[in-house]
Amino acid sequence: MNTYEKRNSLLGMEFDRYLREHPEFTDKIPENAQVILLLEGDKDFNTWSTRVGKAQAEPNQPLLYVTIKKLAPAHSRIEELSLMAG
Repeated sequence: MNTYEKRNSLLGMEFDRYLREHPEFTDKIPENAQVILLLEGDKDFNTWSTRVGKAQAEPNQPLLYVTIKKLAPAHSRIEELSLMAG
């Protein structure tokens, strides 16, 4: 998996989480749309993502460009753990 594929996978996961937390946005997504994720300020990734997204789309499938403008810093969701030295 190349760098852009990894980035796209991460953004896809974050987009899915965003939609679960903001279900009102799902109504704005056309049925059967090919979602093309873009990252504000990353021209090279956006060019790659647009090319791949268009190539994967079916004929006459609606395209939806989603520009992610800002990502919060990543953080762990672990609420509790224990350590044991061996």
